[in-house]
Amino acid sequence: MKKEKEDEKTMNTVNTINELREQVRAWKAEGLTIGLCPTMGYLHEGHASLMDASVKSCDRTVASVFVNPIQFGPNEDLATYPRDFESDCKLLEAHGVDLVFHPEPAEMYADDFCTFVDIDVLSKTLCGKTRPIHFRGVCTVITKLLNTVTPDKIFFGQKDAQQLAIIRRMVRDLNFNVEVIGCPIVREADGLAKSSRNTYLNPDERRAARILSRAVRLGQSIADEGERSSEKLLAAMRERLASEPMADVEYVEVVNGENMQPVDTFREGDLVAMAVRIGGTRLIDNFTVGQPPIEFQEGQSNAD
Repeated sequence: MKKEKEDEKTMNTVNTINELREQVRAWKAEGLTIGLCPTMGYLHEGHASLMDASVKSCDRTVASVFVNPIQFGPNEDLATYPRDFESDCKLLEAHGVDLVFHPEPAEMYADDFCTFVDIDVLSKTLCGKTRPIHFRGVCTVITKLLNTVTPDKIFFGQKDAQQLAIIRRMVRDLNFNVEVIGCPIVREADGLAKSSRNTYLNPDERRAARILSRAVRLGQSIADEGERSSEKLLAAMRERLASEPMADVEYVEVVNGENMQPVDTFREGDLVAMAVRIGGTRLIDNFTVGQPPIEFQEGQSNAD
């Protein structure tokens, strides 16, 4: 059972693994439960929903803010990934986080670091096709965080649905003693899924990006009407995406919700996912068959 905090305390920030472990040991000595929310910073309401879920169900919440270099490919946006740690801390403190772990890359990875955690099968589809080292980097950093924090629960957003499925499988396969909690996608009023990379979009691109959520809602309506052919569902969604000239579709696929493998006939719990470039920005979105349809305003976007 979650214990109430005896008094309100200021959120603390640590930069080293030793400091983090020292605080975690103290909490565990008190019998407190710990939630972990891993992030790469530049936080928004989607991240805040993870913090809220952790604070609600755990005695103490740790958030990591770390742009993980080993999950970025050579031509990806590591150098330009948005960062604003001061703003991040304000959001984290406002949502009840107790401890922020904000290490430098050298604290996480020694110069001669050469040990990685890889996952087969689930990482070969969807984003794994074009980002071949991405999930190896994700699994490695999450393993390090799990080993350091030893949380009772770890929280991820459903927007990165393949990542969530991969972490669930890694935790199962490697016998981590932690519960993986998936939290719903948080969206803008016009449907665009919240993402740190949305800041890359100029006003015209921001308006064009609404096509992703419109394609999601179309797919949901088709599935809700009883269609179970992946080919027919995808044809309709691709046609909708093609109606936006700025949309460069990387993939739209239907996969099994657990193993991320393509299916010809889908069922409840399977995943419909897409990656689309708008200008130079790569955006992802998805829905799980059987979940309530998303709701949003068809009017002006936040960029209008």
